[in-house]
Amino acid sequence: MTKDRSEMIRVDQAGEFGATRIYAGQLAVMGDRAPHSAEIRAMAEQEKGHRAEFDALMAERGVRPTALQPFWDVAGFALGAGTALLGPEAAMACTAAIETEIDEHYTRQLEELEKDGDDPELADMIHRFREDEREHRDAAFAHGAERAPAYPLLSTAIRLGCRAAIRLSEKI
Repeated sequence: MTKDRSEMIRVDQAGEFGATRIYAGQLAVMGDRAPHSAEIRAMAEQEKGHRAEFDALMAERGVRPTALQPFWDVAGFALGAGTALLGPEAAMACTAAIETEIDEHYTRQLEELEKDGDDPELADMIHRFREDEREHRDAAFAHGAERAPAYPLLSTAIRLGCRAAIRLSEKI
């Protein structure tokens, strides 16, 4: 590995951790009988698998997790619970907004990795996970994300928060 990829791995692991917490918050409110609960549970399981792979890569490469992880733990759960309290479409709007940002984030990372060609293992992981995140985004739109109350405002706020979380978790 000719370039240090610690920031990339740290922020991606933090994002996958945050996703598991968002889905945990949504499921805590929605339970198993709400519309889209099964879909959310399936997405949560995929995110859990992504996180496990990043956890293993961090351990293998000696990358420290973000110091903000305790904050993301609470913030992710609160975001998930809060959007679920607004209704199933708002929970889907949350997923659509976050996965839109993650798709863009992973695409930028892949462009850098492919240009440098120095870390095929990480590039493969990010490529696989980006495809899953795109499926989550598409499913969220198919399940009514855009019908959420105040969708444009909700989506913009969540996307801005996601961008901020990415920038902070890279460094801290």
